[in-house]
This record gives sequence, structure tokens and C-alpha cells, in this order.
Amino acid sequence: MATDYYCGHAHFDENGRMPLTNLTDLHPNMLQNIDVYRVQAGESFLLELPEEECALLLVEGQASFVWDGNERAVSRPTPFDPAYCLHVCHGTKAEVRASSVCELLVQSTPNGRDFPPVFYEPGNYRDDTFGQGQFEGKAQRTVRTFFDIKNAPYSNMVCGEILIPQGGWSSYPPHEHPQPEVYYYRFGHPNGFGACFLYNDDVYEVNAIFDRCYVAIPGGMYHPQVNAPGYAMYYVWMIRHFADYPWTERNFDPNHEWLLKQ
Repeated sequence: MATDYYCGHAHFDENGRMPLTNLTDLHPNMLQNIDVYRVQAGESFLLELPEEECALLLVEGQASFVWDGNERAVSRPTPFDPAYCLHVCHGTKAEVRASSVCELLVQSTPNGRDFPPVFYEPGNYRDDTFGQGQFEGKAQRTVRTFFDIKNAPYSNMVCGEILIPQGGWSSYPPHEHPQPEVYYYRFGHPNGFGACFLYNDDVYEVNAIFDRCYVAIPGGMYHPQVNAPGYAMYYVWMIRHFADYPWTERNFDPNHEWLLKQ
């Protein structure tokens, strides 16, 4: 397998931390720090990054988000339930107080801009249905966007979620973009599985994907996904803008672009 991309499992360490990428020695070509934390009931997760903006996404659990004198108690029994995500600029103190065992994903990257914190919850994030009426319903999915260049031009990141019914396709028809992207997967059942296809002119890889695995995708690689029948799939999608070239659109594989007309 090529060394500049990766698809496989990560694991929680003894402190409940699961590192996916960082800017130094773990897929630094992704240009962002991404960790998943397991926070025990009654514990707090506190974050204050002096040079990085940060998104704190509750993947599942019951918790209170605390920031700038605000507090919001929320519940998300599974990743397929309504979502909650706090986005803060550098130097902003953010805390998550767990009322149950929580899974928390933290995405960050350097950004010197100041902007007010935004708490994304049902009603102020975007849910789009893609693939509706195409391919006999086999590529219909919900693409959730918390923030991107459209609603957060001050950010260097994109953060969202994708929910795919059992036996479906996503990132389809196959597309690519120059900016790096990371996916973090969960399934509706812990035995769920699927496949991730990574390819360009020089390499073609088919990788198995499972509950709590991830894929680090360099720019320029097509990356369609599929999940097995009986197993609904969820993943967080995270893109790092380039300073002079923010992510705005998907470039479809010309070999499969004709499918857009189906």
C-alpha cells in the first residue's frame, strides 16, 4: 500500500484517546489533527488551543457543552441520531461534561483568525439528500454539513457527516478534489462492514472498512464507498482547505460522469 494514504483501524489507548491524524508524524499530509475520545460518565473533556481552530463533535452519548458562559445539555443515543458540534477559534476554552459514556471527535488545524463560537444543532446545520431517484435507490444518502466555505469562510476546515442506508453507496459517482480528506466510520451494528475504493491513474486499492476505522485520503484520489446489506453506515467527513484553494466542489471521474444523467 502506498505510504501517503491509509485505510484501517485505530484503537483507544489507556487514556481513552484514539489518534487518527496529526500535523507531525501521523498522516501529516492530511494537514489537520483528528482524535476520537472516549469520555467516561462524570468526566470532563477540556480543550483550549492557542493556535488552532477546533470542532468538537459528539458522535454518541449524553453530555453538556460549555463555552463562553454558555451551556447546552444534549443527548445523542447513536451516531444516526441528530447531531451536535461546537466550532471555536484559537484560544477559546471549550468543555464537554459527560453524563454517560461519550464518544467525542475533535478536529483542529492552525488558524489565526478570530471568530465567534458556533454551536451546531438540529435546525442550524444543513442536511442534503444525494442520489435520490437514481440507481434504484442504491446510492441515496444524507450528506450533513456543519460548516464549509459557504457558512464559515473564516475556517480552514470542513466538517460534516454522511448517513447511508444498509447496502448503499456513497461518494458516488466517484469523485476527487485536490484537498485532503479524512473519514471516520461507524456502523449501525458493531459487526457492520463495507469497502472503500481509493484510486487514480497510478494506483487502485480496495480496502475493507469496519466500525471505528478511518481512511486518510490525499488530494487527487477518487474515493467511493459501499456498505454491506443489513448494516447502515455513518461517517464523519473532514476536509482541510488549502490557503489559496478552498474546497468548494467535487470533481467526478470522467469515466463515470455519465451516471449523473441517469
